[in-house]
Amino acid sequence: MAIGVPETDVFAAADRVLARGERPTVERVRSELGRGSPARVGQLLETWWEALAKRLAGEARLPELPPEVAAAFRAVWATASEHAAGAARSGLAQEQGELVVAQTVLAQERIQWEEQLAEAQRQTHSAAQARGIAETRLMDVQRLVEQQATQLNELSRQRDGLQQRADQLAEALETHKSAMDTERETQSQHLRAVEDRAHAEVDRARSETKTLQTTLHRQEREASTVATRLEKALMSTRSAEHLAAEQGTRAQMLEQQLARMDGLPAALLAAQQALHAATLREAALHTKLESLKVKPSGTRKKPRSPSGAR
Repeated sequence: MAIGVPETDVFAAADRVLARGERPTVERVRSELGRGSPARVGQLLETWWEALAKRLAGEARLPELPPEVAAAFRAVWATASEHAAGAARSGLAQEQGELVVAQTVLAQERIQWEEQLAEAQRQTHSAAQARGIAETRLMDVQRLVEQQATQLNELSRQRDGLQQRADQLAEALETHKSAMDTERETQSQHLRAVEDRAHAEVDRARSETKTLQTTLHRQEREASTVATRLEKALMSTRSAEHLAAEQGTRAQMLEQQLARMDGLPAALLAAQQALHAATLREAALHTKLESLKVKPSGTRKKPRSPSGAR
């Protein structure tokens, strides 16, 4: 509450309380004012009571009244003034008691305020120390922020460089992928061409193998026939001497037959050569028939297996 409320405001508030038929007290006047300390209002209220007594003790000027009426009125007024003065003294004593209580409360409040002030001063000192520490920390944080800003700029520069490098690598990768796709397509086409050629070669090789197998079977049959004939001729040479001439003639016939078979493979040619050698040996039988028994034999060369053909 504010201290130093004007005197006129306190007097006017006390008059309003008295006009309502209530005795003006410190609490009622303060309630009427809405402000003012108990001590200030109590002091001003004592002054108001003194002024009220003087006003009541003053002679009322009532013009145009008869002297008897005026005297009676003054007597009534004096009685009322004495009664009011007694009531005022009683109220003053009560107000003084209330004032003592208010002063005691104020003293206690003053002690509390002083303690609160000391605590506030301690808190202020602590706050000042905390402020100094906070300012120091703030300076450290500012330096750290500046360092981090520098690092951030450096990282941003490195990031830009890495991004540029990544773009270059991505472009190179796209180029390489295009080249690889082209190369893969070329390789696929080449592989398909090679596979087509390989299939064609396999088909041709199968056809040739089949043809060679057919030719080989035919040549084997012919060779078997010639070998049979050759064996018969050689067995004939084992006979008596009188069959030598006949065997020579038959060998000549076989030789002529072999000469006509000029399409046989090397196996038949080897058989022909063996037959020729047997014929030569048969020519020597005429002189060696008594001392040596000649056993001519035919050797047939195995035809080449078709597994070697491609």
